[in-house]
Amino acid sequence: MMTGESGFDNELYLKLQSKEILERARRFNNKLYLEFGGKLSCDFHAARILPGFDPNVKLRLLSTLKDQIDVVICIYAGDIERKKIRADFGISYDSDTLRIIDNLREWGISVKAVVVTRYEDHPAVNSFINKLERRSVRVYRHRAIQGYPADVDLIVSEKGYGINEYIESSKPIVVVTGPGPSSGQMATCLSQVYHEYIRGVSAGYAKFETFPVWNLPLNHPVNIAYEAATADIGDVNMIDPFHLEAFHQTAVNYNRDIATFPVLRRICERIMGKDQAYRSPTDMGVNKVGFAITNDAIVRKAAEQEVIRRSFRYQCEYALGAASVQTLDRIKVLMDNLNLHQEDRPVVPPARKAAHDAASTPGKGNDGFFCGAAVELQDGTIVTGKNSPLMHSASSCILNAVKCLAGIPDSTHLLAPQIVDSIVNMKQNILNSRHAGLDLDETLIALGASATTSQDT
Repeated sequence: MMTGESGFDNELYLKLQSKEILERARRFNNKLYLEFGGKLSCDFHAARILPGFDPNVKLRLLSTLKDQIDVVICIYAGDIERKKIRADFGISYDSDTLRIIDNLREWGISVKAVVVTRYEDHPAVNSFINKLERRSVRVYRHRAIQGYPADVDLIVSEKGYGINEYIESSKPIVVVTGPGPSSGQMATCLSQVYHEYIRGVSAGYAKFETFPVWNLPLNHPVNIAYEAATADIGDVNMIDPFHLEAFHQTAVNYNRDIATFPVLRRICERIMGKDQAYRSPTDMGVNKVGFAITNDAIVRKAAEQEVIRRSFRYQCEYALGAASVQTLDRIKVLMDNLNLHQEDRPVVPPARKAAHDAASTPGKGNDGFFCGAAVELQDGTIVTGKNSPLMHSASSCILNAVKCLAGIPDSTHLLAPQIVDSIVNMKQNILNSRHAGLDLDETLIALGASATTSQDT
């Protein structure tokens, strides 16, 4: 779906967020270790539920602060060994780490180091380290600490954080990020704070995580959309009891942060002293995204649409064996809480009608599979497509959308017939594919090739 309405002010967000981070650094004598949660770039979840949000606004934020920051990237050794895949991009965590480095460099932001957390001597891990070092990236190895995180006496000692290599940094703010959750960002931050105190530097720690939005209501669709996005790992939003007790202010956080906060507080108190330790998990955060929402009605509507979208995604993943029935049950509860149905997504009924039309078309021979697709354009127009022996439904939908946007008559063929025939012939007779129809990637390539001979493209 697409929308031309905006409910979020990026420039206001950048102003508020950069100010908050700099103020937090000053609180700790200009040495702050800032854990960056969520996606550093291409945050399309945020863009979908906060219309107007720039998916790369975090990179813009770091770019504005680049003279005052060092960047450290963490990756868990076990994720390298298992070739853990990032679902949204379909690439492994080690490949995503290289992508993050390249993205930061494109924005003029240098990476100080990569930390391999819970390091173990494994061929895949060592190969990745070699790859980084040959790119002139400094690599540190932090081994697992026995008894982490419960044994605070051991953790905050020479045999705990003390055995980790100290990462040299010269800037007042050290941004610590990673390719995904459980990459070791928090442990790396606290390890560095420990080493700074050993060196006589009163450094601090803070957390930058966009969702849930602490100053929105618990059942606001934006916060429920976060639960929908994490339904597979069981995150649940809660009122932060520590924040309510300490500040008499209602704030939203999530179950994992609230559950681990007592241990985290003890670690921080042991390192920094009680006067400098945080009083709640929300108190640790520097998130100002809620203050940049300019139209609550637009944002609520977009977040509800995202919850519905997630329900379809989990159903697909369940059919492929990648999601559990518990995840489906969880997303159903969230849908019911918002009184939502799949048909409330405007593209759903037209897409289903297109699939019905495909099934009703005689003599097309679609191998028994009949699919429909629909996309909503910025002006609210909904364009559909259906599958055929020559084309997937998404392919025909995008071609029809191109025609609609360009004012090209529906009867006009955007793809040169000889190009389509050549691709289908190759798939059928050379690659021996059962499904010869052009998928979306193939269609876009064919469209590019056809543009050389067509006046319309």
